[in-house]
Amino acid sequence: MPEKQQTEESPTRQQRAEEKPRRRQARGERRIAQLLEAAASVFCQCGYTAASTNAIAREAGVSPGTLYQFFPNKEAIAVGLSDQLLEHWAQSHGRALTPENIGLPLDRMLDAVLDPLIAFNVENPAFAVLMHGPDTPGPIAEEIGTLHDTLLARVDEVIATRLPDLASDERARTANMTLHLFKAGLTLIMSHEGAERDAYIAELKTVMHRYLEPILEVGQPACR
Repeated sequence: MPEKQQTEESPTRQQRAEEKPRRRQARGERRIAQLLEAAASVFCQCGYTAASTNAIAREAGVSPGTLYQFFPNKEAIAVGLSDQLLEHWAQSHGRALTPENIGLPLDRMLDAVLDPLIAFNVENPAFAVLMHGPDTPGPIAEEIGTLHDTLLARVDEVIATRLPDLASDERARTANMTLHLFKAGLTLIMSHEGAERDAYIAELKTVMHRYLEPILEVGQPACR
């Protein structure tokens, strides 16, 4: 009896064979995301050094053996999490430092630039643990250095856009001070919650406005 003709709706043997690896890949990606989310929670609770792969597996609801199928050790998990967070940070950074925001009046520019950057840190507390902790693994420390240099260069460009005639050494000093003011204020913001956190956000904007206004609005350096 002749074999029935394959209909369009019925998958071929090859299609079925191709579908299995895709399903396995999707399951693997979901498992990795689950483990990274668990790691973020454990790192925030314990810090990087005190965290363990057993604690991360327990938080994820899987066995340690399952964890080791995807990550060989704790450092690999931290590096995977930092890569994910740095990608999200780059997206926030891109949304904040747009040409449209840079051209706004100073008070509105600070709102437009700082709000998404602060929101990212508040929504991802593991970022501060891994990026600024005293026990950051070496590969992540290198990424932090690159992130700092990139952000510093971008702030320098913002100042140059608004004040093209400002001397390069004054511009570099202003950019460096601006970035360090932000980092110091962010530390206070992250250590508080609720209304007190909102108050520190307002304080940070006030400090940065008072520092930058004489430079960006008048065109004179605030410190000599």
